[in-house]
Amino acid sequence: MNAEFYEALKLIEREKEIPFDSLLRCLEIALAKAYERSLNIEDDQVTLKVEQTSSKGGSPFRISRVSRVSEYVENPHTQISLADAREISPKANYGDRIPVVLSDREVDRMGGRIASQVARQVLMQEIREAERNKVYDEYVDRVGDVISGTISRRDRGDLVVQLGNQLGKMEAYLPGLEQTRGEQYRFHDRMKFFVVDVRKAGKGPRGPQIIVSRSHPSLLRRLFELEVPEIESGHVIIKSVARDPGQRSKIAVAAKDDRYDPVGSCVGHRGQRVQAVVDELRNEKVDIVRWSPDQRQFIIESLSPAKVVEVRLDEINKAALVIVQDIHLSLAIGKEGQNVRLAAKLTGWRIDIRSESQLHAGDLPEFMESIAPLEEAEFEEEDIYDTKKIADLPDDDDEEENDQDDEIYEEEVIELVPVVDVDAEASVDAEAATGVVASENVVVEDLDDSIIDLSGFDDDEDED
Repeated sequence: MNAEFYEALKLIEREKEIPFDSLLRCLEIALAKAYERSLNIEDDQVTLKVEQTSSKGGSPFRISRVSRVSEYVENPHTQISLADAREISPKANYGDRIPVVLSDREVDRMGGRIASQVARQVLMQEIREAERNKVYDEYVDRVGDVISGTISRRDRGDLVVQLGNQLGKMEAYLPGLEQTRGEQYRFHDRMKFFVVDVRKAGKGPRGPQIIVSRSHPSLLRRLFELEVPEIESGHVIIKSVARDPGQRSKIAVAAKDDRYDPVGSCVGHRGQRVQAVVDELRNEKVDIVRWSPDQRQFIIESLSPAKVVEVRLDEINKAALVIVQDIHLSLAIGKEGQNVRLAAKLTGWRIDIRSESQLHAGDLPEFMESIAPLEEAEFEEEDIYDTKKIADLPDDDDEEENDQDDEIYEEEVIELVPVVDVDAEASVDAEAATGVVASENVVVEDLDDSIIDLSGFDDDEDED
């Protein structure tokens, strides 16, 4: 091996960025195969060592055969006697591995036509393997990161992505399952991808397989980390992410310091930061909600923009009953249940939404019926007062009215005022009629119709 061969290895080092020491290891494997072929042996136990020399004008390499010191030498290509070993190294002992420099005759024999072909094939194969290992080592640490690439071609249902790296034509694969539904992929389009997995190369011609994704929820997380400096610095934290790829996403953020507004930091000045993420995701809608340690408040935030009236939690089943206004029911559920589905993913709670009218009608999910009554009733079911009407009675702050009501409940006596004609514009003085209980707040059962005369009242008139 002359200086030209040395320069060829240096050129490979520069072009493929493979360390020169790795190239020497490849050369050792190739020369070992050539050595075995030249001696017509096939034990695959011959080990050669290639070292650089500093001598000028001579060979830039020194080739040695590594032999084990043995008491009985059965294979002279892999073993050496103790006496011969001590001529090379005086401190040699049994079991040591001693490098024995090959003679010029042995080196020339490896330069034969057949041995040279074997060496060349093995050397190219080992260089390709070293290149693959370098690529694998570079990208295996980037699993879970975002990389940029260009759509180059289609391979059946998968897309091949040309990565922008220093190794030249490195390719990644975007499987059909990792593509975003409805997203258009055109050749030469440059976009960002989430690295899902890096698989080491097998014995085939293909190198390491880098699997990327456009639909992974963590892609949204990484994009916000790139766009929002407060997230990168750790002052704002992304608590959870829920994504319906290509349609809509929700992200919950919180601040470690009260001086920072987590939602405002992610939105940016005039929405520039969130708009950059939306543009990268091809106009996928992104909702930024404020995370809260109070699970009720967090669920309310996650259902935005719908307005929530009440939230009831079932801690055991990790389920939540959410009450919204009738006009906000469809908004809370979302198109095809998208809004509530994303909210459930974001919070980790199973969410059941009911409108106020459904709640009053007793339309409760089975898992909430036993733990979330509409109101804690103070009376048994056999009382003559409807539990729905009890909620309309005066508050406990008014002692006079409470005392009066208690008397009514205990004695079960209802005083009825004689029937009089009431003018349409006349008003009833509430203080003067303390003995009267409004008919809309009391349900009277099993009374004789003959003692109740309501003919003088008009149903359309208002009562104060």
